[in-house]
Amino acid sequence: MSAPHLRNEALSLWETNASLWNSGIGEHGNKYWKRLQEPSLRRLLGPSLSKPGCAALELATGNGLCARWLADNGAASVIATDGTFNMLEEAKTHLDADRAGKITFRKLDVTDANDFVPLVEKAAEIGGFDIVLMNMAIMDVATLDPLADALLKLLHKDGVFVATLLHPAFFTSTHSRNLDIKINPRTGDQEILLSKVVHEYLHVEPCKGVFVVGQETPQFYFHRPLHELLGAFFKRGLVMDALEEPNFTKEDVVPERLYATANFTQLPALMTFRFKRIF
Repeated sequence: MSAPHLRNEALSLWETNASLWNSGIGEHGNKYWKRLQEPSLRRLLGPSLSKPGCAALELATGNGLCARWLADNGAASVIATDGTFNMLEEAKTHLDADRAGKITFRKLDVTDANDFVPLVEKAAEIGGFDIVLMNMAIMDVATLDPLADALLKLLHKDGVFVATLLHPAFFTSTHSRNLDIKINPRTGDQEILLSKVVHEYLHVEPCKGVFVVGQETPQFYFHRPLHELLGAFFKRGLVMDALEEPNFTKEDVVPERLYATANFTQLPALMTFRFKRIF
């Protein structure tokens, strides 16, 4: 559910948590990045990254993980943006000499239409960005309208907007995690069955939560059901041509933490989608 009135508070919480986010994600990414996000982004962005002179714009860069990945995997230039100064400073700590010529940083609040103006002007100069990427941040922003309005002006014809986020049905909905024990009739062994019961999906108020255990200052999560999430981009004339639901596998199971997200191997933790500008 969008809540524009919370956008300033939401950003201030990320200013507070920037250092913690950087240490939690790390320079080379965490388990979610390595097992779910990076493989999905490689599939959806591969064709665009292979274009000569590929120009990429990243929104909500965090500690710059995706900006570095884009630069290492074919992008000729990357403008990495974030709504908080502290996140940009954290991202700069990981910038080495090899990438310095490809990556530039800029402050941009995706919930403020005025912040997009300089980048729209930049897009006009270069003929549009081949890639606009927003990795694991859509559920953190209070409104999608300024971003959705800007995309047609930012993207090159045939340019793509790709985003990953926590899965709306199984993660940001109001839900509970359940454990059932059944007896296998063939072997007599006990089997543990993990499931989730979704209590609220269509209308979920913004709520606060944490991304790491022990986090002192929680941040906002903004849940959007699929029709609201994807509809924001459909209404602007963008066309979705790819959708993935990355999930953990048996290789990722954490036996010592029974309710760990990685143990719910039948329920996707994330969603990845790709929209194209076709006119």
